Amino acid sequence: MHCMGIISTASMAAHHHLSFSSILHAFSQTPCRLRRRMFATWTPDQELNQIRQRSGADMKRKLEWYDLVALGVAGMLGAGVFVTTGHATQTAGPSVFISYIIAGISALLSSMCYTEFSVEIPVAGGAFSYLRVTFGEFVGYFGGANILMEYVLSNAAVARTFTEYLSHAFGVDDSRLWRVEVDWLSKNYNALDFPAVALILLITLCLCHSTKESSILNIVMTVFHVIFFGFVIVACFWNGHTKNLTHPRGLAPYGARGVLDGAAIVYVSYIGYDTVSTMAEEIRNPSKSLPVGIAGSVLIVSTLYCLMALALCSMIPYNEVLNDATFSAAFKKTANWKWMRNVVGVGASLGIVASLLVAMLGQARYLCVVGRARLVPFWLAKVHPSTGTPINATIFLGICTASIALFTDLEIVIDMISIGTLLVFYLVANALVYRRYVELGNNINPRPTLLFLLLLTLSAVGFSLSWKLNDGCWWGWGLALFGAASVCVTAFFHLKVPCHRSSSSKWSVPLMPWPAAASIFLSVFLMASLKKASFLRFGLWSILITLFYVLYGVHSTFHAEEMGIERGGSTPEGLNRVEQSPGHQQPQLQQQDKDKIEIVEML
Repeated sequence: MHCMGIISTASMAAHHHLSFSSILHAFSQTPCRLRRRMFATWTPDQELNQIRQRSGADMKRKLEWYDLVALGVAGMLGAGVFVTTGHATQTAGPSVFISYIIAGISALLSSMCYTEFSVEIPVAGGAFSYLRVTFGEFVGYFGGANILMEYVLSNAAVARTFTEYLSHAFGVDDSRLWRVEVDWLSKNYNALDFPAVALILLITLCLCHSTKESSILNIVMTVFHVIFFGFVIVACFWNGHTKNLTHPRGLAPYGARGVLDGAAIVYVSYIGYDTVSTMAEEIRNPSKSLPVGIAGSVLIVSTLYCLMALALCSMIPYNEVLNDATFSAAFKKTANWKWMRNVVGVGASLGIVASLLVAMLGQARYLCVVGRARLVPFWLAKVHPSTGTPINATIFLGICTASIALFTDLEIVIDMISIGTLLVFYLVANALVYRRYVELGNNINPRPTLLFLLLLTLSAVGFSLSWKLNDGCWWGWGLALFGAASVCVTAFFHLKVPCHRSSSSKWSVPLMPWPAAASIFLSVFLMASLKKASFLRFGLWSILITLFYVLYGVHSTFHAEEMGIERGGSTPEGLNRVEQSPGHQQPQLQQQDKDKIEIVEML
């Protein structure tokens, strides 16, 4: 049965009471609905106006460029140095600062792609909205679900790190004393962290109140945090010695492979900058403030990351660096400076609070926009009329984050967070190339652009596998072949394929397609550096979110967008509006429509 016939019969069936058979009928139409919905796109104007109005109230535009810089810096600093440095040092050695440089270059390239999209489409959906208007509903949903997964897992892990540094602030070396051990739970899940849960719930309440007040609190904490960073850097170098950078096995004891593996680990440290793009609906002048906020925060944080990592490895040999409360533990080993471990514990704890404040601010806005698209229950999209905040999404994700923080250890999630982040940034870079070279809706042949993106990705995969396998003499040939192929494919595309989409008069990525191509290549390369277990966990997560889309999301959006449930709703670009009989032309919510909504909610 064709989709048009389905819509007609569904309207008749909606007269009947909601029943199990009606749900089964909806599921039986899944293949047809998938064909209509998976690649359905919206225009930027629809995202900015019609979709945003579904939240009931607008978010309040109160933020300036300095708010964005502070939000970006705070979102990255706490999670980066205090959480990932110890783990990356075990892989990269003293050259961990080079790992931060490589990850920072990749993050800067990705941030340029984000910036152009955020200026063109200043909505709170971030990568979800950018991918949905370019590649369609499913790709947008898949990217949005991965971003949300990264936020929830990383925030839970960072909250547990807060407990470790807080214990050092009070002079307690063993953070396990602040946690409750439960013998009947499995290892890495049996240390219940109630201080982390309390912190997350407190931040959730703060974010429910007001974005601007939260931003003012964040600015104060960020200024303190940057001053504190400077103090720690000076203290580390004061007590450091250059011999520690080469002792006991040289600057890069694990070679270039260790440096690049370290870059993949620390990449999660840069996830905070995309939070800035999710604040687009709350910025007074998005076109001017967003480029400064995103790029400025990435550059500031990259510099501080490198200095902190270099200072740490100059103070103590890399093989003495600990994973837990890394900087506090390092000062404990320094004569006459042991008191600094308490100071670092206090400063790091406050920095982690600022990082969580920003990350939880962004995750709620992501979920709010996904809710507007009807891909999750619609009540998550509601914006409170007086506070102007997505209160339902904030509370829901706060509870999810607190639940994971109660049980899960950092080691379980750090690689999975990195692979999800890199995949989303890879997709956004692809989307930017597609929108620049294929003017959507103007009958431009997309095949040359899609072929370029495919060949570039395959070249990056080939280069990455050659690097990872390191199989004798073929290793060097593989690197040379695939590396040259990536450059040649990009150069040929740049020379032969015209840019049909004119650069934005507000802000656009220069020298296209080279920055986006480099972002694609680096994202694939860093993903290939991660462990096998992270790919297995990510594969399981991908299956789960795909099942949710097939069982719920596609039916929900089908009813909302194509059966005319919403008053004055618009049909997505590329889809024909469903024809209505003369008796049903008025855009009023009929009883049949209410019944359809009940079916969607039950699904």
